[in-house]
Amino acid sequence: MSKFAYLYEEPTIANFTTSAAPTPYGIYDADNAFITESVQVAKYVSAKLGHPVMQLEFNSGSIWACFEEAVSEYSQQINHYNTKNWMWEHYGSTTRESGSSFGNDGTASSQMGTGSHEPEAPHLGSTFLLSEQYGEAVNVGGGISMHTGSIVLTGSKQVYDLETESNISSSHLNKRLEIQKVFNHGPAAISKFYDPFAGSYDNIELLDSFGFGNVSPAVSYILRPMSYDLARANAIETNDLVRKSAYSFEIINNQMRVFPRPESTDAGNKIYFHYYVKGDKQETTRTYTNNKVSDPSNIPYKFITYEEINAAGRQWIRKMTLALAKELLGIIRSKYANMPLPNGEVSLDGEALKGEGREEKAAALEELKEFLESVSLAEGTRKEQEVADAQQAVLNKAPLKIYIG
Repeated sequence: MSKFAYLYEEPTIANFTTSAAPTPYGIYDADNAFITESVQVAKYVSAKLGHPVMQLEFNSGSIWACFEEAVSEYSQQINHYNTKNWMWEHYGSTTRESGSSFGNDGTASSQMGTGSHEPEAPHLGSTFLLSEQYGEAVNVGGGISMHTGSIVLTGSKQVYDLETESNISSSHLNKRLEIQKVFNHGPAAISKFYDPFAGSYDNIELLDSFGFGNVSPAVSYILRPMSYDLARANAIETNDLVRKSAYSFEIINNQMRVFPRPESTDAGNKIYFHYYVKGDKQETTRTYTNNKVSDPSNIPYKFITYEEINAAGRQWIRKMTLALAKELLGIIRSKYANMPLPNGEVSLDGEALKGEGREEKAAALEELKEFLESVSLAEGTRKEQEVADAQQAVLNKAPLKIYIG
């Protein structure tokens, strides 16, 4: 088909709205601001390329395709900026959104569309995700459940296999356990320091109500050196170790050895313990992170609606559209390097246009990336530090008041 069948003509809004597919993907075809701007952009690009003085070997549909690509490129760069700033806030917390914005039949799906993302606030989500395992190590938090189990003492039996012989959940049997605490300890020595019967009945009743019944009321406190308390605590603990049963234990390879060896009279008694299942601690995934953001590919950022783009962004899009149109026209004209005329031939500027368009496209992308980098959170923090340092330097040069008194 002759290339003259695709010569450019000034479009109207009706040309856009009545067309079955004015743009290749149709991402912004329902955006009124995009529809209105598409006509103005087509006129702007065609005028910059020489129309009506020169013929353009493509129609307005090609310019609209470049316009759609320019808006999508701008949206992509903004989404990259947001991802760089907020990736770790979404990680494991924001509901993911995966897949293409178009179905298998080529029609737009409702899964992903257009729209700016709402402002975000940091919540240190990834920091807590990465640090909660430290809480598990000291039993003050974490992301897995701690369980309770027990062993039943048997007369003359000293060693018990916690994986097979303990009273734990059936799903935990024959699994590696990580014992956190064994409840086989007496009261702290400090609770035996003072006479619990000192003071009046009312005082004792009050202490009992708060769980301090075995601690002396304040009326009998005597201020002594700290070494006195340490020596007395040591004496109490040594007394309990030597004069009492002093049951203790050791755990090696999930085998608990009880000291001293239980007697027949101890049969049926229980020793309780807290434990983690080793496999749970080694799992790298948690159920509360299911279907949450795992990487930049499923952060729920969308194509930005053209109506929501400000004047600065729209100007960048116009420049990118012109660069893309130059490249496209250059490719077309490169196919017809020379045009025959009645008295000779004319050479077309396809290669020059193609090179110029690519340079302008690269320059526009570099300009936008540099700007976004300059307003990133990391850069903003660095600038605030510079301002604070400069203000401190100014204040340091201010004369200090001299007080005479």
